[in-house]
Amino acid sequence: MVNRRALFAVSCVSLFTFGIVLTTLGALLPSIIERFGIDKAAAGSLFLLNTFGIVIGSVVFGPIVDRNGYKEMLIGATALIIVGLEAIAFAPSMTWLRGAVLLTGFGGGIINGGANALVADISVDGRTAGLSKLHVFFGAGAVGVPFALGILLGKFSYSALISVVGALCAIPLVITAAPRFPTPKQAQGFPLATARSLLRDPVLLTFGVMLFLESGMEITVGGWTATFFREELLITDRRALVYLSLFWFGLMVGRMGLSSALRRVSAVRLLTACIGVAFVAAWIVITARDPSFGALGVFLLGLGFSATYPVILGFVADRHVSLSGTAFSVAMVMGLTGGMLLPYFTGVLGASYGLRGSFLIVPTALILLAVLLGVASSRFQRHEGAGSLTR
Repeated sequence: MVNRRALFAVSCVSLFTFGIVLTTLGALLPSIIERFGIDKAAAGSLFLLNTFGIVIGSVVFGPIVDRNGYKEMLIGATALIIVGLEAIAFAPSMTWLRGAVLLTGFGGGIINGGANALVADISVDGRTAGLSKLHVFFGAGAVGVPFALGILLGKFSYSALISVVGALCAIPLVITAAPRFPTPKQAQGFPLATARSLLRDPVLLTFGVMLFLESGMEITVGGWTATFFREELLITDRRALVYLSLFWFGLMVGRMGLSSALRRVSAVRLLTACIGVAFVAAWIVITARDPSFGALGVFLLGLGFSATYPVILGFVADRHVSLSGTAFSVAMVMGLTGGMLLPYFTGVLGASYGLRGSFLIVPTALILLAVLLGVASSRFQRHEGAGSLTR
């Protein structure tokens, strides 16, 4: 027997930690650019490296979970994150910094996938509802880093603050070690043929492309917003970090209300509404000349992005119950590939046209996401489990 509440708590602190991993680089980016004298293209390559680490972690976690279980994997990944954050804090050169960014991303990819798959396995009130609650804690972790840096930067250095953040990640390590976890689903052997069949599932692949766009947008906005505010709206680093925290705060607020909203409207309508909010918000940010107006747009972007990940992952878990870990790996790897590429191209375009022009990537991606939502609805109507998309 396992304690579902204890395991949900483990998942929450794990995703809180992943929120820290995903936002640390963006929050530190202005300091890194200044400290190492790099341009936007080189800074964008750090996002590429960080997300590449997350992608590799997302590849390996699924088969490990289905074959060997969760506990040791989550403990090891959290330890890697602690080491990586401490290395980021005190990196003496770009080579060290790149290695630390890669290591932190790898650990983050494992705990992100593991926490989501664990909640999908233990949820008794519906997987989408459980995942929506879980992702609130991702938002809390994501808000914390830029907000703390913005408030405390005048008193402490970047290195000291990130070092403390890394040390505090020992708390999730201890919490993860305490409870008993479910037994592996495929303890007698991993079904490779069945796992390969996931790559031919058109519905799963459609969801993966949707997550490609969503991850790309989230990491682009989370990674470049502080630099955007500093360069395009001419505000200080501290204020820019506080405005960045509004994006993650909007994401967290939106996910707090998802469970309630899904009881009143269908998933398709909810996602359509959120895409519409994000599209309007993207144009607010791109056209903003006043920092307060831009801050409103950043908050609304977080609100608009809030539904996609937990809802889509809920559909994936419902469709592939016996191999949920591996199915999550497929969807997340596709998603995080977008998280790797879109922020990089934003930096490359920003070097030539400025960040205001390169941010056009976001509304473009939102249009494609809306089209794919229609495709996913159509495909679900032709496959087993069609009702789960519209309930």
